[in-house]
Amino acid sequence: MTTPHLPRDAGTAPVRPSPVTVTRVTPVDARAVLVSFGARAVPGVEDVALDAAPADDDPTPGAAGSPAADAAGTVRRLVDLGGGPTPVTVRVTTDGVSATADAPPAATGALLDRWLGLGDDLAAAHAHLGRDRRLAPLLRSRPHLRVLGHPDGFEAAVQAVLTQQVTLAAGRTCGGRLATAYGTPGPDGLLAYPAPDALAAVDPVALQAVLRVPHARARAVHALATACADGLVLAPGADLAQVRARLLALPGIGPWTADVVALRALGDRDAFPGGDLVLRRVLDLPDPKAVAAVAGPWSPYRAVAATHLWAAAGYAD
Repeated sequence: MTTPHLPRDAGTAPVRPSPVTVTRVTPVDARAVLVSFGARAVPGVEDVALDAAPADDDPTPGAAGSPAADAAGTVRRLVDLGGGPTPVTVRVTTDGVSATADAPPAATGALLDRWLGLGDDLAAAHAHLGRDRRLAPLLRSRPHLRVLGHPDGFEAAVQAVLTQQVTLAAGRTCGGRLATAYGTPGPDGLLAYPAPDALAAVDPVALQAVLRVPHARARAVHALATACADGLVLAPGADLAQVRARLLALPGIGPWTADVVALRALGDRDAFPGGDLVLRRVLDLPDPKAVAAVAGPWSPYRAVAATHLWAAAGYAD
């Protein structure tokens, strides 16, 4: 329900609609959601807060630590819902989730569904994956675990590049440096993640100095930004094969990064980063080709399988 426009005197400022809350009453694995949010929150861009104190403190601003199984919490960030960066607050509990934003309810609801994977048919995925002896107990123990997306496909892709061969915490720190240097200040003390055209305009050498990463990684970020500024769309509904081909043609972007982008930015529920070190460890298969062979029968729900395997390994997907 939106607030109606009220009559006003000529010359006065327009009445701004009140923020609208959209709620989804559906069981979610709140702990998994909050762990993932906290592990990936870019300082200044996302603020994650738990209702109760975390078990393990993380000194990185915006990180949530390790919540309990019955955790509840919120995440705040700016999201472009059609009218420029808008503050969005997502509330997560075991009983459901909600999003509050000064935006049309349809846009806010679509964001919530895309971000938290609420539109997925878990019953169908579990029926298919449950035939595998490795996955069956994981599915039973975490029945509401979902594949999480991202509200900004470009941000998800850049962060995937920044976490190549480093920890999530290190990638998050680099993302914070990027946002501080090139992001746009918004309401509530939040930063909008740098837009593709803004990063494309930065010299790769200057980008490397800000990020404090190897030149090849800064070059990859710059190439990705240039491609997106030139029209590459990283969002659900994009042609998966075409996006993958364009990503793999960029310097510094290989199959693992392309798979992670497909999973988190494009909503591909069959994406599976077989070269992922955590997945290889949990499956006890050092060869990515062997991992791909094992994961083959899990199609078309390999992203769901990957999410459960990451969770079993204690890794934020």
